[in-house]
Amino acid sequence: MKNSFLPLYVTNFFGTLNDNFLKTLACLTVIGWIADERVRSLLTSVVAGMLVLPYILCSPLADRLTAVWPKRRIVRAAKWAELPIMVVAIAGFALHSPWFVIGAVLLMGLQSSLYSPAKYALVRDIGGAERISTGMGGMEGVSFLGVLLGTVAGGLVADLQVRHPEWNLAYCCLATFAVLGLAASYTVRAKEELNRSFHAINPIRYIARAYRMAGRYDGLNAVIFTLSIFWWGAAMLQMGLLVYGKAEAGLNLSDTGTGVLLCGAAVGIVAGQIVAGFVDRRRFLLGATLLTGWIAAALLGVLYFAALSPTAFGVVLGLLAFDLGFFKLPFDAEIQKVVKGPKLNTMLSYFNQVSFLFMLVASGCYALVSWAFGPKAFLLLLAIAFLVAPFVFVFCYRSVLLCVGRWVFARRYRVEVEDKTGLTGLTGLRAGGKPQTPENLVNLVNPVKKTPLLVLPNHPAMVDPMLVGVTFWKTPLKPLSDELFFHTGIVAPHVLKTLGAVAVPDLRKHATVKGATIARGLGDIVKSTLEDGGNVIFYPSGHIQIESEHEEIGTRQLAYNICGDLPAGVRVIGVRTRGLWGSIWSRKGRKTSPSFVPTFIKSVFLWFFWSPFVPRRRVTMHIEDLTDRVKEWSSLTRLEFNRKLEEWYNEGVGVF
Repeated sequence: MKNSFLPLYVTNFFGTLNDNFLKTLACLTVIGWIADERVRSLLTSVVAGMLVLPYILCSPLADRLTAVWPKRRIVRAAKWAELPIMVVAIAGFALHSPWFVIGAVLLMGLQSSLYSPAKYALVRDIGGAERISTGMGGMEGVSFLGVLLGTVAGGLVADLQVRHPEWNLAYCCLATFAVLGLAASYTVRAKEELNRSFHAINPIRYIARAYRMAGRYDGLNAVIFTLSIFWWGAAMLQMGLLVYGKAEAGLNLSDTGTGVLLCGAAVGIVAGQIVAGFVDRRRFLLGATLLTGWIAAALLGVLYFAALSPTAFGVVLGLLAFDLGFFKLPFDAEIQKVVKGPKLNTMLSYFNQVSFLFMLVASGCYALVSWAFGPKAFLLLLAIAFLVAPFVFVFCYRSVLLCVGRWVFARRYRVEVEDKTGLTGLTGLRAGGKPQTPENLVNLVNPVKKTPLLVLPNHPAMVDPMLVGVTFWKTPLKPLSDELFFHTGIVAPHVLKTLGAVAVPDLRKHATVKGATIARGLGDIVKSTLEDGGNVIFYPSGHIQIESEHEEIGTRQLAYNICGDLPAGVRVIGVRTRGLWGSIWSRKGRKTSPSFVPTFIKSVFLWFFWSPFVPRRRVTMHIEDLTDRVKEWSSLTRLEFNRKLEEWYNEGVGVF
């Protein structure tokens, strides 16, 4: 029977509740002690910075602790440490000492930073790999619920303390939340994965080493940095609303009203996180990053440019927060899906270090922007950030890039996939005008045991590599690509790097002997990738079709050399594409291949202004297992092998 997430949720809830209650109470109370409005903004940034600075400096130590102590023991020790920290905070409020209060916030940040990787790593230990999205959705949901109640309670108690200082509500709340969190930590049950990996605790050396480690996972650094931008934005949004909500030039709300405004944001994020946790189990929600990010940018633009009443401002803010919950959750889940075993603790510590570094930068950004342009300018800065960051991320993460590309190409091409492999039961990328679900999209890796794939498509036009790539979006294929495209423009080289492409020199530009040497070198790269369990895709012809729907391999030798010495267990998959001859990407009516940049610009123009009003181009894609046949053909001469492969590619030419 699976262990319950509930005890971990409760422990996490009281931790974030107390963090945000203390931070909000400190900000509002210290603001009340200061008369100068600019100094108030500066002190708000300082208080927020004190809560995040320990995450930057102490995340390496937090990772080291998971290698020394069990994660549950770390959580319990942290909750014990929370009790004396509350004594310092209570003393600061009682003595009206800003430095005691800020010191307590700093200590609270230190305590939270040291057990954060342990509590999030427990999600996998409790629920297993199959429940990661649900577990992370719940953890983030209760975290933001803690943010919500802590912020609202902090504003309410700050108001009541002014009116009734004899009630001592702040002291009671701080102590009660700490004790309840400690009690809940003793109910957490999990079967923990041992971590015996020791890393440097120097924060600079640690972040550099962890960055290199994350680089071994395709796109993981892009996930971590994009998620850190979310936290940068969330920190700035919270600081900005604390000041803008009370400012006479802003919404002019009371402390309680400001807390209620922040309540709308927290409720939206909680709802978005929880709903996204269930959606992410059934859909590739990370592929919607561009959409959710740009919706957030649009809503932030509304908040900045529109003159809204406090109620309308709160409604739009709630919608923004719900969207940001959908934006954030798949990134959290992706880290735990990609990284398994003890390395997860290191990656979570690294993520904490990076994200809180961004949050510290947010404190400086907010202080600078509000000082120079007023208390509302942070909204415009956030709108720009969420407009740019998702676009950059898409071009840094292979599966997301291909998923977005699948949607883009589906608006222009009606691709019908016929799968003869017997592995997927796929009938089409889009059948009968209805998009297939991600679970039905092609993934030719054996679900029981991963089988390396060598994918050999024909090459009717310059666009078919993109169509094949988005069809195989769930299967990481390492493509070989003409060296010309690695130096053409800005987008193409970056896309090829994201796809892990290998540059192929144009053999027509080299002498015969040198060309043969290059071909043998490429063969070694392909074989090495296949032997390591990777999947490779390349085009045996090496050029797009010159004659109508007719593939010509000629004397090319790469496919022959590799298939003649195929590593054990590799499956050879043939892809035969029809229907692209005559498109702007083909050589029809041309003596040479179309120039990439002008054709790309023209295709973008047509996609927006012409494609919506004309039928989509019908394209068929036939997928078949050729393993046995190519092994048989490889016993022939190179020219005979190429001729056999050509016959398969050209089968049915003129019938389409």
